[in-house]
Amino acid sequence: MDALQHDEGAACIGGVRLDGRAVLGPMAGVTDRPFRVICREMGAAMTATEMVSANAVKHGSLKTREFIKIDESEHPVSMQLFGPDADTIAFAIDALRRLPYDILDINMGCPMPKIVNNGEGCALMKKIDTAAAIVRMAVRVSDRPVTVKMRAGFDADSINAVEVALAAEDAGAAAVAVHGRTREQYYSGSADWEIIRRVKEAVKIPVIGNGDVTDPLKYAAMREQTGCDFVMIARAARGNPWIFRACRQYEETGTVPERPSVMEVREMMLRHASAELLEKPERVAIPEMRKHAAWYAAGYRGSARLRSRVNETKSYAELEKILDEWVEEAGGEGA
Repeated sequence: MDALQHDEGAACIGGVRLDGRAVLGPMAGVTDRPFRVICREMGAAMTATEMVSANAVKHGSLKTREFIKIDESEHPVSMQLFGPDADTIAFAIDALRRLPYDILDINMGCPMPKIVNNGEGCALMKKIDTAAAIVRMAVRVSDRPVTVKMRAGFDADSINAVEVALAAEDAGAAAVAVHGRTREQYYSGSADWEIIRRVKEAVKIPVIGNGDVTDPLKYAAMREQTGCDFVMIARAARGNPWIFRACRQYEETGTVPERPSVMEVREMMLRHASAELLEKPERVAIPEMRKHAAWYAAGYRGSARLRSRVNETKSYAELEKILDEWVEEAGGEGA
């Protein structure tokens, strides 16, 4: 079976059918189950769990398993795993075999020091043999398609995404995702879409482009300029799950929808908060919603004051009251 199969606008990665081309990227502390379900409903063709540490799985971390609760409504979902070597990755895959994820993604792009210093994440781009061994082992052990997420390179002097992608393909990866920044850049500067294009030209498996896609126009531009098969949207989806619906609409009609009204944003925030409360106690869920509230309100009238007030809230009832007052003060902006 070809890694990429077309079916009336849909596509498959390793036999897993996606009903669109814009997918949600994994984000630590963000892409938990409630957020993923919302993004899927808003049009994300695939969701992604937060990064799961293979070492944590090996040592029996219960917290790790909280990351990988999967809702029936969010399929297809990719579970992202990171680890320093093939044996650790293999152990984690076997331990998590019963979980209902659809695609296993190996992280080789995380830039965070605590990950890189442990020889994981983007550090693997400096050790192509180790990276290839991890993918080869994952493909052998996994009963689901294996993909790899990487960056342009470790730094400006080692742009090697093409070489890593070719090694991953040779090892059996079903697709590769390429973030057009180096580890040295973290999330600063501009993403280099040219390296995504070069990877796409070099490999036969599907390529997922990632970096600086913040609206439907940039989504379309990335697909056109790089030829990538899918576009991964991560930070731009924080507080804006509607971006996936907007990308679909633009692709289908050539029109960009108006941004959601303040009332729509309020309803989504409360829905998000309610879903979090089903997962976690209020003392945990509401503080976690503070960052989401700031993201949801960004760009709307009164967002700074809302953020300040939400940062003090401790209950769903308080959050609802603050949001009602915000809607009234904003005067229905965007309606």
